[in-house]
Amino acid sequence: MSKLRQMEVFVAVVEAGSFADAAVRVDMSAVMVGRHIQSLETALNSKLIQRTTRRQSVTGEGRLFYEESKKALEQIKYAWSRVEASTGKPGGLLRMTAPMTLGVTLVGPLVNEFMQLYPDVQVELILSNDVADLHESSFDLGFRISELIEVNLESRPLPPYRMVICAAPGYLQTHQEPQTPEQLYQHRILTHTSWTNRFAWPLQHGNKTMPWPDHAVLRSNDGQVLLQAAIAGNGILMQPDFLVAEALAKGELVTIMDACAPAPKPVQMVYPRSKKALPKLNAFVTFIVERLQPA
Repeated sequence: MSKLRQMEVFVAVVEAGSFADAAVRVDMSAVMVGRHIQSLETALNSKLIQRTTRRQSVTGEGRLFYEESKKALEQIKYAWSRVEASTGKPGGLLRMTAPMTLGVTLVGPLVNEFMQLYPDVQVELILSNDVADLHESSFDLGFRISELIEVNLESRPLPPYRMVICAAPGYLQTHQEPQTPEQLYQHRILTHTSWTNRFAWPLQHGNKTMPWPDHAVLRSNDGQVLLQAAIAGNGILMQPDFLVAEALAKGELVTIMDACAPAPKPVQMVYPRSKKALPKLNAFVTFIVERLQPA
């Protein structure tokens, strides 16, 4: 096992607080994370992580090794960025993160276009509805559906995230079309599992707001799954306009309750200020801004 990779895994374990959460950060299984830590402890002849069935803690030796490993990894990143910036030509690995639906439907196709223009750039796109810490992770860039942006992050506003309420014509032929949020409780509802109190899409009704009904006949963490269910006539859907645009154009879905749709949320592309000199990052940011600017 590479010593550098072992250091990366160990730093991730300390910062994430568990092998399982660290595994997501370093893109490997929790079992493999454990093997890296065990191999590292054997090589150092020191116990770095104390684990019980309830919790894990970092030993004194582990804390010392974490601090030095963190410095070493940051120095390596700095060395890479200096060389990349000095070339002036976009190239190398560009790591980014985006929410699931936004990533699959919007970011993914744009990444494919970008790679055609810049064949020397390799892209790693990780999709997750969890918000990654761009300062602590190895991501160069992230897409956020939020107004709040952390300190020391550059941000570029993108077209807002607009939700559309819709259903298949066949569904509406057999179910009376709802006019108000209250009437949705009489219908079959399709729901995304990420809609929580932290990330909700309240419906508008006059001066009031109401939650999307929670009595779903189908829940999924994938907007495409919900889209196909709506097209099949299995219920009423609320998803972003860019996801349902093609189905609406084909007449597979029709919009309903336009006045009740949630208020749009801002979308921002963010990246650490320390990385703004990287040609690969600058090229991607410029491409996205130009590609998504209003016609």
